[in-house]
Amino acid sequence: MSHSKLAVQSGGNDGDEKQTSSNHSYEVATVKYHNPYFVPDLVYTREEEARVIRILDIRLFPWILLTTFVLNMDRTNNSNAISDNLPADLGFTINTVNTATAIYSVLFSIACLSGAVIAKIAGPSRWIPTLMFSWGLVTGAHALINNNVGYLIVRSFIAITEGGVIPATLVYLGGFYKSTELATRLAWFWGVQNIASAVSGLMASGLLQLRGVRGLFGWKWLFIVDGIITLIVAILTWFYLPVNAARTKGGLRGLKPWFDERQIQISVTRVVRDDPAKRLYDSRVTWADVKDAVTDLGLWGHLFLTSIGLTPTNPLQTYLPTVIKSFHFNVFVANALTAPPYILLCITSVLNIWHSDRVRERGFHGAFGAGWQLAGWILLRSLPHKTHRGIKYFAACLIQSWPYTHPLNIAWMSENTGSVGKRTVASGAVIGFANIYGVWASQIFQAKDSPDFHRGMIVNIAFAATATILWIVQKTYYRRRNAQNAARWAAMNEEERRNAELNQEKDGNRSVLFRFTT
Repeated sequence: MSHSKLAVQSGGNDGDEKQTSSNHSYEVATVKYHNPYFVPDLVYTREEEARVIRILDIRLFPWILLTTFVLNMDRTNNSNAISDNLPADLGFTINTVNTATAIYSVLFSIACLSGAVIAKIAGPSRWIPTLMFSWGLVTGAHALINNNVGYLIVRSFIAITEGGVIPATLVYLGGFYKSTELATRLAWFWGVQNIASAVSGLMASGLLQLRGVRGLFGWKWLFIVDGIITLIVAILTWFYLPVNAARTKGGLRGLKPWFDERQIQISVTRVVRDDPAKRLYDSRVTWADVKDAVTDLGLWGHLFLTSIGLTPTNPLQTYLPTVIKSFHFNVFVANALTAPPYILLCITSVLNIWHSDRVRERGFHGAFGAGWQLAGWILLRSLPHKTHRGIKYFAACLIQSWPYTHPLNIAWMSENTGSVGKRTVASGAVIGFANIYGVWASQIFQAKDSPDFHRGMIVNIAFAATATILWIVQKTYYRRRNAQNAARWAAMNEEERRNAELNQEKDGNRSVLFRFTT
């Protein structure tokens, strides 16, 4: 069997280097698995590939942004409701809210761990709208809460139904985009979540004024409206998301397919060339994948970086409207004032990650974002109690507008994981760790420490400082792994190198040929 030509016409980049690194891998792949749309020797121009990407960005990705917009709108409404005296209306303090947040974090994390795996079985294009419809029902059920027990139960169910959607979405996007294209799109994915938080604050400033209408609290109206919106979007999503690039005709997608036959081949082949493991993207997760993930030190670095780096965000996200309200703004103005920092957060995050993609560097960009957050916490903590509310609001905005590093961390983890099965496990794990931190983060702001939360801010400063250091540590670790692989390759003879090429796909990021992004 002759070796396949794996070059894309016109120029080269990091992705192209991966495409041409091992012809043996594709030769073996063709024997093991016959995908009618994966063509090992397919030659196409950059203009043709750009056309495929443009179709994805215009017809697929905006709908994904809509689903995550709805997700975070429903996650933010709890903080808006708290500022409207939800605890007092139901007869408890913010300590009960903290307990509910801790329970939510645990259940959300468990749901995350299973979300990616279930998505592989049921299909993410079906699992995503199913979860959306489920949490839409639970969001509306907040209007039925009458006491602290009801609050804890409903928050538990909202965690279970919301938890699996982000891992499922990561699995879904990975089937359409190359690893070098994901970071910027994930920045928009989480950036739109912050826009949703801004919109939620603006909606809350109006809906909370319905307090008393039909005998309902204003925050109950907020949950009812959000629940109805979610249910409608969930139904539309069921009929819109395609299973894969070859099945884009029908439903709300239109009477004509998005791609012609050649474009389907380009769509599939370019993703597989970027990552040979994606040739088996429809394969199931095995125990070997789980073991490989659990024993990967680099993956654990990303997981710890996730939990530690995001810990300071939990108290402010939960109580941002309440904190702004403590600056002597009324509840309606306080909720409206949450919009500007969330919009700024979207802008700074996208710009930071866009630049990270452009220069192909991760560690220093992550440290920059964590350092920004650290500076904001130090400023807010150092302000005296009688400081003008405008200055306090500026400090709160500085913290909340930090270049959010979570999508950068996920993209970095994903491109350094090595295999689809392992990446599926890692995707669920990282989203789980991105929520389990709420168990301890929910206890940072205590009722006895309000309204300034000085002790809580000291804790946040410690976590932000640690995260800044961990970004540099992770970068150093990957640099060392690359140096070790280069030394191993240089010491190999021709036969050992051929074996390494043949086993490259199977070995994943443990292969001597694997080059880690730093």
